Amino acid sequence: VQLQASGGGLVQAGGSLRLSCAASGRFFSLLSMAWFRQTPGKEREFVASIWSGGSTAYADSVKGRFTISRDNARNTVYLQMNSLKPEDTAIYYCAGKFSVPGTQWNDYNYRGQETQVTVSS
Repeated sequence: VQLQASGGGLVQAGGSLRLSCAASGRFFSLLSMAWFRQTPGKEREFVASIWSGGSTAYADSVKGRFTISRDNARNTVYLQMNSLKPEDTAIYYCAGKFSVPGTQWNDYNYRGQETQVTVSS
C-alpha cells in the first residue's frame, strides 16, 4: 500500500483546507487511517483517525474544527480543517494500518508523504 498526501497550502487564520490521502493497492477499505503532524523541534503528533468501519477519534487540539472521513470507492481519506489557527501550521502526514487505529506514529505500517500546511495570523 502506498499513500500520497496532498492539499496543503497557505491559508489565513480562520480559513479552511482539505487534505487528501490517496492509497494505491487493494484492501483500502480494511485499513485504519490516521493523520499526524509535526513542527520543527517537536515530535510527530496524532491529529485524527478513522476505523475501517468509520468510527473516528481526534486530538483534543482539533476537536470541533477538523473532520476526518474516507471514501472507500476512491481509496482516499480526507482531513477537513476549519477554523484554522497559526498553531496548526505543520507538516501533515497520513498513515494506515490493518488493525485498530491508535495515536502512535510508529504503530502504523504504511506512511504517506508530507504535505505542508501554513496558517498565517
